[in-house]
Amino acid sequence: MVLHERISAAHPTERVELAAAYRLIAEFGMDDSIFTHISAKAPKSEGEHAFLINPYGLRFDEVTAGGLVAIDIEGEILNDPYGAGINKAGFTIHSAIHAARPDVACVLHTHTVAGVAVASMKEGLLPLNQWSAPFFNRIAYHDYEGIALNLEERARIVADLGNKSAMILRNHGLLTCGRTVGEAFRAMIDLERACRAQIAVMGSRQTPNQLSDELAEFTARQEEGWAEQHQAAGKPDAEWDAYLRLCKRRHPDFDQ
Repeated sequence: MVLHERISAAHPTERVELAAAYRLIAEFGMDDSIFTHISAKAPKSEGEHAFLINPYGLRFDEVTAGGLVAIDIEGEILNDPYGAGINKAGFTIHSAIHAARPDVACVLHTHTVAGVAVASMKEGLLPLNQWSAPFFNRIAYHDYEGIALNLEERARIVADLGNKSAMILRNHGLLTCGRTVGEAFRAMIDLERACRAQIAVMGSRQTPNQLSDELAEFTARQEEGWAEQHQAAGKPDAEWDAYLRLCKRRHPDFDQ
């Protein structure tokens, strides 16, 4: 982060960045009342296999770094500042991925109109443009099983996700994973834009100019190559830092 001098040091980075993601999802109109969730690995001091998630009942624009709930993958609440507990459906999805994917530091799930619309199409996400092409052959699908309250569904979520970092929950919504909060957030922004563009194209009554499989794959590899080079060079995540600056300006209390 490039904002150490502006962002409160009262809470660990994991809490601060996760709270920022909640506020930013609300900022961009991608929240769903008090539902859906973003989770991140908790600091080691809060539990060896713990993750952080929003307290049940708070809107995303009310989430703060200090108010996040720490819970382990078995469902035991370790730290609940509000005493509000968590949404059980959120625990099912997020605990499954955190338990199975040690490479994942953040899981982000949304129910947007565009995301749910594409999730409700048999075709799923189509390679129509530069937003959707990077997901070509890199997005998983999980069939709808009702509200995610059955813990047995976790095995199927994990199996369907595999080693991918994005998934369409059919008839439900979107999900992205990241090695950092910023990575998961940026992936969700791109996936959401791809879905919005697809809905706009399909509603235009014009003929979609779908990319060939070869071009979509080439574009996806370009995106991966850029990300790998950027990471290997140890460069900061400039886009996430820009989003953090926006969050601090619009929501100055998020890091409290």
